[in-house]
Amino acid sequence: MTASTPTATLAVDGTSVEFERVPAVVGNDGVAISSLLADTGLVTYDPGFMNTANCRSEITYIDGDAGILRYRGYPIEQLAASSNYLEVSYLLAKGELPSKAEFEAFETRVLRHTHVHEDFRRLISSFPRTAHPMAIISSAVSALPGFYPEVFAVAGEDEEELATVLLLAKMPTIVAYVLRHTQGQRMLDVDPENGFVDDFLRLALHQVRGEQFGPEVVAAMDKLLVLHADHEQNCSTATVRSVGSAHTNLFLSVSAGINALSGPLHGGANEAVLTMLEEIRDDHGDAKSFVAKVKDKSSGARLMGFGHRVYKNYDPRAAIVKEAADSALEALGARDELLDIAMGLEEIALSDDYFVSRKLYPNVDFYTGLIYRAMGFPTSMFTPLFAVGRMPGWIAQWREMMHDPTTKIARPRQVYTGPGERDFVSLDAR
Repeated sequence: MTASTPTATLAVDGTSVEFERVPAVVGNDGVAISSLLADTGLVTYDPGFMNTANCRSEITYIDGDAGILRYRGYPIEQLAASSNYLEVSYLLAKGELPSKAEFEAFETRVLRHTHVHEDFRRLISSFPRTAHPMAIISSAVSALPGFYPEVFAVAGEDEEELATVLLLAKMPTIVAYVLRHTQGQRMLDVDPENGFVDDFLRLALHQVRGEQFGPEVVAAMDKLLVLHADHEQNCSTATVRSVGSAHTNLFLSVSAGINALSGPLHGGANEAVLTMLEEIRDDHGDAKSFVAKVKDKSSGARLMGFGHRVYKNYDPRAAIVKEAADSALEALGARDELLDIAMGLEEIALSDDYFVSRKLYPNVDFYTGLIYRAMGFPTSMFTPLFAVGRMPGWIAQWREMMHDPTTKIARPRQVYTGPGERDFVSLDAR
C-alpha cells in the first residue's frame, strides 16, 4: 500500500487499522479486509453477504437505484433490441462482441453439439415422471462430463472452449427432453437447421403446437433468454463461483448453481406471479380488491412480481418483457384475461403511494410467466427456462474466476454462538 493509495480506516478497541480501497470503474468501491483477522482478531459479520464483494468482475454491472443493467458495458436495452442469445453468450464468455465470422463459427459449433447421446436420453427417462424438472436437469448436467470425460478436468483453453460450447448447446435439449419425459411424450431428434431457439421450441412443444412458432414468438423467447443471461453475484452465480473455487469442473459447478436456482426465493418468482394472477381471475378479476388486500397486512395477500432485492427503481428488464409479452401473445392469438389483469394491476400499483413509496415496481418475473404459459410451457418448467437463460452468465462467471489469480477456495468465517467448553457425560450417567 503506497502513500497515494486511498484507504479506509477502522477504529476498534482503541486501535486504528487501515485497509486498502479497491476502486470500481462504476458503482461501489470495495475495502480489502483480508488482513482484518490477523490485525484485530475480528471477522466481519454480514448475513447474506449483503455488503461483501466476493470478487472483482468485468462481466455485469447493476445500479439498482438507477435501474441500470449492463453486460460487459452494453446496456441491456440495446442487447435485447439488437442482439441474440448466442451472441450475448459469446460476449459474456469472451468479453467482446464477435465479428461476423467469429459469430458464424461459434453458432455453427454450438448447433453441431445440440444432440445428446441415446444413453443420455435413457438417463432422463429413468426418472419418475412425477420428479420435479429441476431435480432431473441438475442430475443431467452433473452427468454430462461422464459422457465427455475429455472435459472433466478443464486443463487448458481448448477444453474450456469445448466445455462452454457443450453446456450452451445441450442445456436447451436437456430441458426440452425433461419436459417431454414428464409429460409422457417421445423425445424428438434435434434439427440444427431450424436455428438455436427455433429448434428448442420445436423439441419442447411440438406435441402442444403441432407446428413451428412464428418469428415474433421465437424473437420473444430469444429476448427472454438474453434478459436472464446474467445478473451479477446472485445466489446461483455465487454458488457456481463458490463450488468452482475448489477447481471443480464447469459442469458440476453449474449443476450446483441449478440447485440454488431451484429454490422458491430465487428461481420460482414467475410461477408465483402466475398463481397470483389466476387467483385474481378466479375472484372475478378484481385487481383493485386484491391491491386492497395486499395493503392489509392481516390478509396475508402478497403482491408477487413487484420489487427486487437489487433494483429500487423500475427493473430495466421489466419494460422489455412487457413489450415482448404484448407482441408474442398477439402473434399467438393468446391474449387472455391474465394479461389484462396483469396490466391493470401494474397500473394500479404504479399510481398508488403505498407501493411507490416502498419502491415496489414490476420486475422481470411479472410478465415472463404469461409468455411461457401462452407458448404452452407448464408452470413447472418456468424455472428450467430461467436456467437455460442464465447458462451464459454461469459459464462466464466460472471462466472469469478460474483465470483470476486472486481467486481462493471459498471458506467463509463464522461467529460461533454455541455452548462454551463442557465435559462429556457418559450415557449411563445422563
